[in-house]
Amino acid sequence: MYIPRTIEPLIENHLFKGKIILISGARQVGKTTLVKKLARKAADTYLYLNCDESDIKQRLDSATTSTQLKMVIGNYKLVLIDEAQRIKDIGLKLKLLVDTFPGQQIIATGSSSLDLANKTQEALTGRNYEFLLYPLSLPELRQELGELEIARQLETFLIYGLYPDVYRQPTLPEKMETIKTLTQNYLYKDIVTISEQKKSETLTKLLQALALQIGNEVSYNELANLVGVSKQLIAKYIELLEKVYIIFKLPPFSRNLRKELSKNRKIYFYDTGIRNAIINQFNSLSLRDDA
Repeated sequence: MYIPRTIEPLIENHLFKGKIILISGARQVGKTTLVKKLARKAADTYLYLNCDESDIKQRLDSATTSTQLKMVIGNYKLVLIDEAQRIKDIGLKLKLLVDTFPGQQIIATGSSSLDLANKTQEALTGRNYEFLLYPLSLPELRQELGELEIARQLETFLIYGLYPDVYRQPTLPEKMETIKTLTQNYLYKDIVTISEQKKSETLTKLLQALALQIGNEVSYNELANLVGVSKQLIAKYIELLEKVYIIFKLPPFSRNLRKELSKNRKIYFYDTGIRNAIINQFNSLSLRDDA
């Protein structure tokens, strides 16, 4: 069953305003499902281009003029370009599309494997609306489950997280296997893609260290000593983890701006299931010291 997403009506309000719509987010959070749902509601027919498919990628890579791009998208009122960051010079091509064919709505999605916003920022200045899709949230689930059932399942949500595929698994062993698979197959794969480096023991140790001190102030110097690498490399990996939507930094607050800049940050995971999979800890809350 499809669960309506919080940003869905926001995107609908921005359709057919003569601008590109960019939807970013980690893999497996439901971007493709969302855009297809929007397309079915907004248009009788639409064109779906999956850039993970080699022939579609090749066609878009080789299209360098508005005429060539028109041959790809045709006269469809609505065009979905999934995993758009895989296309060469995607920012310039989206700019050509929106400038030349403003009557056709283009929605482009980008996974965490590369930062779509960075690849399109300069070319699309003033020509796009940007949205970020997260894993499922309690307000989204409330429409389906209600308050009582959410309260009953809250511990499960905390332990296994709320990636859509994990949420849909009917048993706890299946949820555990799904979140482990997702963590191994997508988290490391995306970091390797964006950094052009192989999976390393350093990255594994850093993720485990961040997972174990979640909610505490984080010192890059302490992390460097703990992992056994330079502070600069720690900073680089944390930036990569932010780009793939695994973690986010919470800056300190102070009425004195100088003090605020000098204080350590806290680092949290977008999804607690990912965090628990990294440290392989799926015990019930009554048996944990991090509840």
